[in-house]
Amino acid sequence: MFSVALSVDGPHDPVSRAYPQIEFGVAWRRALRSSDFPPPTCARSDPPPLRNADTLGAFLGGSQGRESAVACPRLAPHLARSPAPVNGLLAMNRPQLRRRLATILALAFPTFTPAPALENVYLTGVPDYQWHLGCFGTASGNLVGYWDRHGFPNLYTGPTAGGVAPINSFGANRGIFSLWASQAGLDGRPDSHPGHYDDYYVAYESTGRDPYTAAGRTEHDPDCTGDFIGLSQRKWSDLGGECSGNIDAYAFNFFDRDGSRRDDFTPIDTSGHRIPDVQSGLRAFSESRGYAAHSFSQLSDFNPDKPPGNGFTFTELKAEIDAGYPVLLFMQAFDQFSRSIFSDTGVNPIIHAMLAYGYVIDDEGNPYVRYRTSWASGDNQLSAWSPANWTPEQSLNLPLRGVIGYRPRPKLVGIQRVSGGLQLRWHGPQSVLRDEGADAEWAVHEFVIEKSDRLDPASWETAVGPITGLTATVPNCCDGTQFFRIRVVDPVLDP
Repeated sequence: MFSVALSVDGPHDPVSRAYPQIEFGVAWRRALRSSDFPPPTCARSDPPPLRNADTLGAFLGGSQGRESAVACPRLAPHLARSPAPVNGLLAMNRPQLRRRLATILALAFPTFTPAPALENVYLTGVPDYQWHLGCFGTASGNLVGYWDRHGFPNLYTGPTAGGVAPINSFGANRGIFSLWASQAGLDGRPDSHPGHYDDYYVAYESTGRDPYTAAGRTEHDPDCTGDFIGLSQRKWSDLGGECSGNIDAYAFNFFDRDGSRRDDFTPIDTSGHRIPDVQSGLRAFSESRGYAAHSFSQLSDFNPDKPPGNGFTFTELKAEIDAGYPVLLFMQAFDQFSRSIFSDTGVNPIIHAMLAYGYVIDDEGNPYVRYRTSWASGDNQLSAWSPANWTPEQSLNLPLRGVIGYRPRPKLVGIQRVSGGLQLRWHGPQSVLRDEGADAEWAVHEFVIEKSDRLDPASWETAVGPITGLTATVPNCCDGTQFFRIRVVDPVLDP
């Protein structure tokens, strides 16, 4: 008899770093035109990522080489003539410009003294999908697609790209849209089988009835992330006392308004029924694919809609990335919780979703977040960790309201006796971190196999590990009944 219990690790920082310099190149740029970059695939006509006329661009190294990649000079000084924010940074005065220019030159040319204490760390292999039927759908697709590629192969099982979530959604890869928005005739789904698009979506920001109700049919069983997070589902008159929804392309998350962290929270209405939101929906989707998961949400530490001293910090974001876990970013104006669209009042406010997968700390200690925009904008999209708006070059230019974390848990998938022991196989997180300055990459997650001869109470002891793979053999096993669990190493509890 065998039994498996699962656990997940906390913040993981397996490498002590000497903070080597980031590689920069320097170039003067002409005024960029819309023809320089294809417009993002979005429901709105968003401008291209770069439009500043007089920009001294510092191009971050480490592009992951996708055809959609665009270098954005978010850490460069911008020679602006006004104090307005430019690409996430305030325009600098001349002394500030001189200091930052000296830093860039020092980084670009070895004859200059290199700047100290720079960090440029990110997770590799993060998908960068085009906007499709909602930013929260797309961002959840980037997140879940990442985990399908990194240890949890049952999260996406469609025919696109041989059944493995692709790195982009262009051309033949567009079937990956079904991961967050299933549709009749898409990605191997029969034409006669309505999906998310057919049952819920009419047009961007439509406030009307869901199509399945207008057609008088029963909605399909949930089968994509959009279904589970409530995307575009016009069903709820009261979402956390903030708005009604969800209008087309929108979703909602129930944050704790006092700034406390909510772990594995599931919102319930007055009748005892679950109200889908982003945090709980990600867990429910995982369970539908056979995996347990942990999720959390929390307002940002600089969000004024909470008491001082509470909220999710940059240090905590850095810890999640270092532990190998991307984080969803919930963008929303701090003072806007609903709005009116024509005659419909109190509906979802303007929001946006992105996926954080890395961070940069510059030579002056200023923190920046690296993210996927949900518009297939490519690598090197960064913004300062601050209450300012994060994407000034886009039409959905909003500050960070809060974050949503997601950690899928290991699952045992095979046990067999082999010569000399018992072999265990499992699915589990397999993230790889890259430190661009050190030009180094390493596997983040380690596992320990533990065993006990009883469960009440359990007496766990290490049988194998720590190891980085997804297979292990327990030697000389086993006399009598043994129970096993697979645990992700926590560097704090397991020094």
